[in-house]
Amino acid sequence: MKTLKIFLLLTAIFICPNFALAKNADELFNELRQKILQVKDYVAEVNLKIDVAYMKVPLLKGKLYFKAPDLMKLERNGGISILPKKNINLTLSNLIPTGKVTVIDMGTTLYKAKSLRLIKVVPDDEKSSIVLTKIWIDEQNLLVIHAETTTYEEGSLIMDLEYNHFVNYSLPDKVKIFMDLKDYKLPQGLTMDYNDGNKKQENIKKTLKQKGTIEINYKNYVINKGISTNFFKG
Repeated sequence: MKTLKIFLLLTAIFICPNFALAKNADELFNELRQKILQVKDYVAEVNLKIDVAYMKVPLLKGKLYFKAPDLMKLERNGGISILPKKNINLTLSNLIPTGKVTVIDMGTTLYKAKSLRLIKVVPDDEKSSIVLTKIWIDEQNLLVIHAETTTYEEGSLIMDLEYNHFVNYSLPDKVKIFMDLKDYKLPQGLTMDYNDGNKKQENIKKTLKQKGTIEINYKNYVINKGISTNFFKG
C-alpha cells in the first residue's frame, strides 16, 4: 500500500507539473511583496480622472511623484502642486501589509475571465492600520490584478490594475480605485476644482457620502533614481 501511494504521488508530479511547482500561499505572498517593495521611488506622467456623484471634477494631468513608504505629490500641468492626503492610497504598496502576517490560501478563482490565485492576508501586528487584504494574483507574472483592503479607520478600498510596460516592477499602466468617500478626504487642491462658490458646503458634505472612483493612467515611469524627502514638504 505504501508503495502504491508513492507511485501515485510521483505520477501526479510528472503528469501535472504545476502540482510540483505551485508555491504555497506564504511563499507566494512574500515573493509578491518583495517585488512590489523593490520600488523605492518613481516619477510618472499621469492622467487622473475622479468620478464622484454630483461633482464635475476636470481631468487632471501632470506628474506623480512617489517615495516609499507613503510620500506622494502630484504636480499638475501649469505648475500647481497637490499633496494628496495620507489616507488616499494611490499606490499598491500602501495596501500590502508589512511585517509578520497570516496568509490564507483561497485557491484558484476566475476574475474577469482570468484564472488567478486568491489569498487573504491578515497582519499579526495589532498596530497595523490594515484589518484584511484580499489579493487576486497572476502567479505566472507575479502581479496583483485585483485587491480589496479593509482598514480600521479608513473603510474599504478596492483596486483593479492593468500592466504592460513595467511588469518587472509591478508598476501598473492603469489603476482604477473604488472607495466610499465618507471614509476619505479629497485633497484641498482637488476640491477647489469643483467648489466654484455657487455650490454650498452642505452639498459638498452630502456628496462626500457617495461612492466614487479614481482612475489613473501612467506612462514614462522613471524608477529608483532618488527623490529627496524635502521635495514633498511645503
